[in-house]
Amino acid sequence: MGSATSASQQQILNVAKVLFTRRGFSNVSMRDICREARVTPPTVYYYFKNKGALFDAVVRETITMAELMKLLKETCEKSDDPSAQVRAFASTYLSSFPNNLINVGLYVRRSTRLDPVGAKTLMNEFARIESLLTRIIRNGIRLGEFRETDPHMAAECLLGMMNRFVFQQIHFQRSYRASEASSYLTDFFLRSMQLKREQI
Repeated sequence: MGSATSASQQQILNVAKVLFTRRGFSNVSMRDICREARVTPPTVYYYFKNKGALFDAVVRETITMAELMKLLKETCEKSDDPSAQVRAFASTYLSSFPNNLINVGLYVRRSTRLDPVGAKTLMNEFARIESLLTRIIRNGIRLGEFRETDPHMAAECLLGMMNRFVFQQIHFQRSYRASEASSYLTDFFLRSMQLKREQI
């Protein structure tokens, strides 16, 4: 199979994504996928050796934050000031996080086991985003705008605070105003990053 995705292969992936998302891995059969995609079993097995391979392909195609990463980079690059970049990062992250990304149907292959492909894929995506924020903070330290600290740990702290808002909205339908949340969190974070002044 070549690198290009054929129309039939994409149709199978699209249908499988819908079914796995709604029902989870265990409650979807290859027969269900064939029927919904209007293809024969040999067509499915030509592209995917079994249901597990198809699930993995769906996860890899679906669980991506590429658009968010692109938007974060573009927004942050509009300023050279690290504090302004942190504000832009937080505002964009909280207002543009793909809320359909965290879907139980694409993470649980069995009823009690997190799918390793989905978990690894998501962790890699988060690592790229964290790397961008870490670079911004490291640059702020280098320029003397932020105090000396571990930039990676600082980035993890800010992302951890933001992710609490994001995941509570996704999992518990608790709404928040992105502008208010990002303003409060960045004020809180930037105060903690201020240079320590010597007491007179």
